[in-house]
Order: sequence, then structure tokens, then C-alpha cells
Amino acid sequence: MRKITTSFIALAGSALPATAALGQPVEVQVTVENLAPTNSVAFAPLRLGFNNGTYDSFDNGSAAGQAIISIAEGGSGADWFPEFGAADPTATLGTVVPNPAGPLLPGGTASAVFTVDPSVNQYFTFGAMVVPSNDYFIGNDSPTAYQLFDNNGNLQISSISQFGSDVWDAGSEVDGAFGAAFLQGSVNDDRIDENGVVEFDFQDLDVFNGLTTAAGYTFDRQFGSSDEIYRISFEIVPAPGSLALLGLGGLAVARRRRA
Repeated sequence: MRKITTSFIALAGSALPATAALGQPVEVQVTVENLAPTNSVAFAPLRLGFNNGTYDSFDNGSAAGQAIISIAEGGSGADWFPEFGAADPTATLGTVVPNPAGPLLPGGTASAVFTVDPSVNQYFTFGAMVVPSNDYFIGNDSPTAYQLFDNNGNLQISSISQFGSDVWDAGSEVDGAFGAAFLQGSVNDDRIDENGVVEFDFQDLDVFNGLTTAAGYTFDRQFGSSDEIYRISFEIVPAPGSLALLGLGGLAVARRRRA
């Protein structure tokens, strides 16, 4: 069973407006954090879309399509972005890339700013490969799971948390060092078809325990189902000259848990 718990934080005199004039684009800063233990999982750059809630790239219990496979097996989203754009032409699509570019290592953070029209794109969809792995990833299987803006253009979610139990196995490639991404001596283009379905699975990452990652550390999963391993945060970037107009506002913190 999944649930989203929500709490409200009062903002007084903040430089962070939670409300946008409906129909007016806003600048949204997206920040990602790798909260996994040291020497545990890293994450490919976050692929994301602010959208109208119609594009659904995968479903729990069904075979993975090429769009989500391009994220789960290689982290690139090479098929995910074109399919997303075709299904929702008004979506704002993009990537949060660490500096320096590459996987987001444990303890790392990265940010990027996107121009979003809250009247058109109320929802947020994301995907990122979990490495080392053959086809593990994080992402939302429901396109309406995260309504970032309400009908008045108010930012109503300040962060999305991913826990160990939120890690997906695409079921498209057999788990093992052969063909795994982010392992020394492994070639990501190598693969063995699994012909399975998308399902939650983090424990089978243990197959990589003791192996050396591309970053040089010895992998050890360590985290459990209820441990927070990744966080996506949102802020409205104030327009120049708007700071004096700010007043009280509220933001909701959404945390996604699996019980």
C-alpha cells in the first residue's frame, strides 16, 4: 500500500513565492539529492517533465516499453523524451545534470531551473536510472501522482522523497555484472533479455555488493525499504523586483512511502 503524507510549512517574509498568476509562466528550480549511504547507489541524471497528466510511460506489473527502458537500462531517456513530447506537446521536458556531469553519487546534489506554465502543466513526471544495475530506476507509474500546481497556480508540493521500496526493476534485462551500468569492467550495451515485467525491487541490488563501481568505490547497498535515498525539491525563483511583494504563503511537503 502506498500513501502520500502531507505537511504544511508557513513562509513569512520568504524569498520563495508559492503562488503564480494563473496563465503566467514561472521559473521553477528543481534540486535533487542523493541520500543513499556512502558507497551505495548512484543515480543517472534526472529526466523530467512538467505536464498535463496524460503521458504514462510504464505500469506496475506490465512489460516495460522502449521509452522507460531507455531510462532504466542506460539512463539516457533517448526514447522517453520523444514519446513524452509526442503524447503531450505542451509539456516542459528537461534534465537535472550534476556538475561535473555524470551519475549523482551518494551525498551529491544538483539543480536546474525550468520555465513552466502552471495553467497548462500542473503535473510532474520523472525518471532516473539507479546504478550500478542492469535496469533499475526510480519514477512515477501514474502520470497524475504528483500535482505540483493547483488549479489557481499555487505550488503545492515542495519535495518528493524516494525510499528503498520505491526502486523499480524494469524486468527487461537479467541482473548481474554482465552488462551492468556503472561497474568497472562492465559494458552497459551488453545485455541478456529477461522478458519480465516492471515491479518494485531493491533487494536484488545485492548482486553487485563487493564489486567496484566506475567511481572507484566498492558497492554496498546498505539501505532498507523505509530508508529515504533520493529527494526532489521545488522552488519558485522570484522574478527581479518581486521580492518586496512577497507575503505569507504555504507549501506542502509530499513524501511517498510504501508500507
